[in-house]
Amino acid sequence: MRPHLLLAFGLLTVMTASSQTSYDLLLQGGHVIDPKNNLSAVRDIAIKDGRIAAVAEHIDPAQALKTVNVHGLLVTPGLVDIHVHVYASTGEHASYAGDNSVWPDGFTFRSGVTSVADAGSSGARNFADFKEHIIDRSKTRVLAFLNIVGAGMRGPKYENNLADMVPETAAEVAREYPGLIIGIKTAHYAGPEWTPVENAVKAGTLANIPVMVDFGTNHEERPLDVLLTRKLRPGDIYTHCYSGLRDELLPDGNVNPGMIEGRKRGVIFDVGHGGGSFVWRVAVPAIEQGFRPDSISTDLHIGSMNTGMKTMLNVMSKFLALGLSVDEVIADSTWHPAREIHHEELGNLSIGAPADVAVLRIEHGDFGFTDSYGARMNGNQKFECELTVKGGKIEYDLNGISRPDWRKLPPDYKAIGDHRWDDLNPASKTP
Repeated sequence: MRPHLLLAFGLLTVMTASSQTSYDLLLQGGHVIDPKNNLSAVRDIAIKDGRIAAVAEHIDPAQALKTVNVHGLLVTPGLVDIHVHVYASTGEHASYAGDNSVWPDGFTFRSGVTSVADAGSSGARNFADFKEHIIDRSKTRVLAFLNIVGAGMRGPKYENNLADMVPETAAEVAREYPGLIIGIKTAHYAGPEWTPVENAVKAGTLANIPVMVDFGTNHEERPLDVLLTRKLRPGDIYTHCYSGLRDELLPDGNVNPGMIEGRKRGVIFDVGHGGGSFVWRVAVPAIEQGFRPDSISTDLHIGSMNTGMKTMLNVMSKFLALGLSVDEVIADSTWHPAREIHHEELGNLSIGAPADVAVLRIEHGDFGFTDSYGARMNGNQKFECELTVKGGKIEYDLNGISRPDWRKLPPDYKAIGDHRWDDLNPASKTP
């Protein structure tokens, strides 16, 4: 048969098979953890037109164009990392609106992450550039906390400029991009004034979005307990909660009472591991005293990814070592952060939700996890990503579990456009 006729026949096969099936993709036999829906059990998940179409104990594989066997694996919502730095396009040296950031698609899908929130790399004056060059061009869903500093996160010269922290301007830009700008960020301020926090909260109030605070340099004039009990609103986010840099743990070894009172008021506590903001000597006693995180995030940038932080899955694995259950860690990495940024359509596997799915393996063995200062904690479990689905499309497949064996393909097999040989030949689906 001539090549163009073979291609036409293949496409016709896809169209015919698609018209006879109810689902595009079936993930069969995995242990599904969906915290929003209180589900932790073996289930099949079917996807159609980029959305979750069915979750059941058994779904007939004949109803799916493609079936992937995920027995023995965890199937979770796509991970939601609400503290990253991905404004990597400007070329500015030593700047989080530049060379300190990373390109999102290179670091997300391989860790099961499908959605991220950039934490203040851009401000009111450069958000449009960030949107054009990163957000609009990424397969990863990229949302943003807008920096209260109009110039964004570009180093002390900019981040200590109180005159550039204009709440009305930040709120105006945030309102131009509802749902895309999901909060206001204040970070790295070195002075003793409350102005960055107060202006960020004012901007958040004007735009009706939360504030994320990296509290900067510790000063007795602005103690942590005042921030958490008087300055922040319910729903605002304190990141780097196990840093030890701002009296999160008192000299007597107890969690700062301001953190406990802040949580009672509704302040949210986020990990934000980063390159210098997570230490065992704070995290261990805090969790022993019952002070768990509300959300797990990486603070991904060029420094953190090559030191203690490494990846989202590495940070999640640390919390297994700290004694949290698998279900708790998944909740803190999916549904909880999705709620915190007011994107409740994410971080869950409800019928009709975007088909963002992470298929994870738990490895057992002897592992070591380091904090921001290089201190090690031993652990016997860690997460590994096998498969990542974003919007119903497989974006990452570590071991080719969604692919056919090469020996079952035609001798001259190759990719054809957006189609693959196993799509053109439904009979080659994974049993």
